[in-house]
Amino acid sequence: MKKLTTVLLAAGLLVSASACTAPKLTTKETCERLNLVVSSPGGASKASMNRIANALRPLEAVASEELQPSLDALLKFADESAKQNPDEDKLAGLTEEYQKAGAKFSELCSGA
Repeated sequence: MKKLTTVLLAAGLLVSASACTAPKLTTKETCERLNLVVSSPGGASKASMNRIANALRPLEAVASEELQPSLDALLKFADESAKQNPDEDKLAGLTEEYQKAGAKFSELCSGA
């Protein structure tokens, strides 16, 4: 009886956890949200990069599959840039992926 209760409880937790996962956005919806974040004035200061990263973080979980890698590259770059003392070598390595992500956003989101 104890084993059956444990199995039923575990199954219930699995079902409820899977019901709470957010659905993925379409590429167009992801672009619309990205445009809202990046169109806000701010520049490239540490505070601005921190604000951008924090605004993008909730989007990371629901972004379209097509834009997920680009969003990840953008977040890594923003996180490193926002540090008090960013690692310049790491930042240089992230810059190429950041530029590719920007090109991908421009390609897919220019009409959004």
